[in-house]
Amino acid sequence: MQQRQVISITAINESSVLSRISGLFAGRGYNIESLSVAPIPESDLSHITLATSGDSKVLEQIIKQLHKLIPVLTVTQHSVMVEKEMALIKFSADTPLAEIEALARSFGGEIAAGDSKQVILVATRSPARINDLIDLAKRFKPKEIVRSGVVAMERN
Repeated sequence: MQQRQVISITAINESSVLSRISGLFAGRGYNIESLSVAPIPESDLSHITLATSGDSKVLEQIIKQLHKLIPVLTVTQHSVMVEKEMALIKFSADTPLAEIEALARSFGGEIAAGDSKQVILVATRSPARINDLIDLAKRFKPKEIVRSGVVAMERN
């Protein structure tokens, strides 16, 4: 049975770390659904949040292989977590601004930028809520949609 898994990785912030991790997935035919990387403040480490899916055997294999990578220090499978994703959605300036503002507010977002040619909405929510936002935004025929990828933190 396929299941989605969010994995947090702490690794030494050096060149080729991301290449090694993505190579591990590519070499075994696993898919990365979402990937987010950022340095950890005041350290030489990076936090990598990765979303993937597979059956329990595949997910177990992924975790084992990640632990074997030299620059990787920790690998955490999240069970109870806060999971967020950001979306930027660009609309033509012809789209009714009041309706875009109402859509943004209903998802805890806002108008991030606008001019005589376009309006850009930004929202940060769970991936499921971002999916809902994008589905509703499609009725306004957005010019462009960009998603950040998932970031997650364990709730303990």
